[in-house]
Amino acid sequence: MDFIDLKTQYRRIKPSVDARIARVLEHGAYVMGPEVAELEEALARYCGTRHCVTVASGTDALMIALMALDIGPGDEVVTAPFTFFASAEAIALVGATPVFVDVDRRTYNLDPAQLEAAITPRTRAVMPVSLYGQCADFDAINLIACRNGLPVIEDAAQSFGATYKGRKSSALSLIGATSFFPSKPLGAYGDGGALFTDDDALAKLMREIRVHGQDRRYHHPRLGLTGRLDSIQAAVLLAKLQIFDDEVAARVRLGARYTELLAAAFARHPSAIHGPYVEPFNTSVYAQYTIEVDNREIFETRMKALGVPTAVHYPMPLHLQPVFEHLGQPEGRFPVSEAAARRVISLPMHPYLTDEEQVRVVQAVRESVG
Repeated sequence: MDFIDLKTQYRRIKPSVDARIARVLEHGAYVMGPEVAELEEALARYCGTRHCVTVASGTDALMIALMALDIGPGDEVVTAPFTFFASAEAIALVGATPVFVDVDRRTYNLDPAQLEAAITPRTRAVMPVSLYGQCADFDAINLIACRNGLPVIEDAAQSFGATYKGRKSSALSLIGATSFFPSKPLGAYGDGGALFTDDDALAKLMREIRVHGQDRRYHHPRLGLTGRLDSIQAAVLLAKLQIFDDEVAARVRLGARYTELLAAAFARHPSAIHGPYVEPFNTSVYAQYTIEVDNREIFETRMKALGVPTAVHYPMPLHLQPVFEHLGQPEGRFPVSEAAARRVISLPMHPYLTDEEQVRVVQAVRESVG
């Protein structure tokens, strides 16, 4: 059993992928070729934003967003400590300081009730993460940010395709930033990412920053980076975008079915595992289907023995990472994030998971819970 099955997906779209890649090889514009502009138009249309700026990775997307807002040394950016390292890494790489706010116990997303207390005169932006495929509570977050005159950047690396109150992830704040890493809901065959905004001036800035800060050839009014998307990756994403709605629907169905199967399997012991909670106003694309268990190492070993792969996203919250030790946020500072990091484990999840495979996974979970 595959944790994520990209081979079945490729077989489904092979003619389109192969033809689009062949076209790139024929015209030879391997970086920022015509496929990139075509993809940007399609993605902006999908999310309902005025602009989409494709970039080389999800991390580049976050950095370019911060650079476009002129955030740097001496500034603070508020984010969550329970997420992939890139969220805080991008803040630190532009010279700013990540300030953490603990996550909501049920959704693992930044807790709006704790946000205002973390804002200081040095705060320049709020960057909530839409973790595991579900959007954070953006109405509450945007309201607090607006009251404090702060822009909001959505880290939508795991939630592209999800909705919040009927609106698409990446289109919920001033800037949305997503990733097209192969394992993501919409994934390339290498690194890639994108930025979304309705702000014309910001879109122009972000386009310049991704090409070394140049506004025209060899003219650089600002610093930038090599943040361009390769044409072949754009070609792959265009092919995948044709089936993306169908795959999102499959993810929603499979996520709901996992929840039903697990509830039935643990009906007599509902506290034995803690499954994902999706807010009634949200849809999740289940970038990961993540549960919490006691004795995770034992559980992981038993699942492996039964032939079912698992993964831990994420075993150490960001404030406890060695590189952020200087921030002075010791263990115990963010108890929800720390508890989750000790207990979470993700089950196989992708649009091509069969009903039989799901039954097998849930049976293994029941056998492995000690």
